[in-house]
Amino acid sequence: MDKRLVARIGALTVLVLTLGVSGCASMSGDECVASDWYTIGFEDGSRGYTPARLGDHRKACAKHGIAPDFTAYRAGHEEGLRDFCKPSRGFRLGSGGGNYNGVCSAELEPAFLDAYNSGYHLYNLRSQVNSVDYQIDAREGELEGTKARIRETEAALINRETPMEERVLLLADLKELSTRTGELQAEIDLLYEDRVRHEIELASYEAVLADSGY
Repeated sequence: MDKRLVARIGALTVLVLTLGVSGCASMSGDECVASDWYTIGFEDGSRGYTPARLGDHRKACAKHGIAPDFTAYRAGHEEGLRDFCKPSRGFRLGSGGGNYNGVCSAELEPAFLDAYNSGYHLYNLRSQVNSVDYQIDAREGELEGTKARIRETEAALINRETPMEERVLLLADLKELSTRTGELQAEIDLLYEDRVRHEIELASYEAVLADSGY
């Protein structure tokens, strides 16, 4: 590893915290003056940003009369990309649902993309399971609410003080609620079948990934 990078790596943690709190697009005057542009470039590269990210820094610092060191930033950015464009980073980015901006070199991109696509497929499979779980919860919540309305309607029907004309309306409501109950239960049953199928697909793919070293 470049000795210059080793010497500056200690400042990287502080920089990450600073950027995380303030945001690169709103760097203060003090931050612009004190910034190590090589390290900023390295951090941006290691996060997969394109070189155009420097434009955000330039706009922020221009308000304070500070111009970025393009040469230092570009050198750091290229070093950061070599750290970012590792298969392990590609898999982590994909499995987290992150977007790839096409920043890796022709030499590093094939292996990175293979890992990224594997991770993104895992992300999609997990998302399918989570989506079905969400739908099941929503339908079951609606089903419980519908059953509660049925009980209220039945109670009103047997209440001697309920007028006849209102009973007719309550009977119609009860019929609709009963129909909806059946529809919801059928939807829930199908969703549980979908979840089993998605869980099997997910488990199978996770086994393939484990065999591949992920």
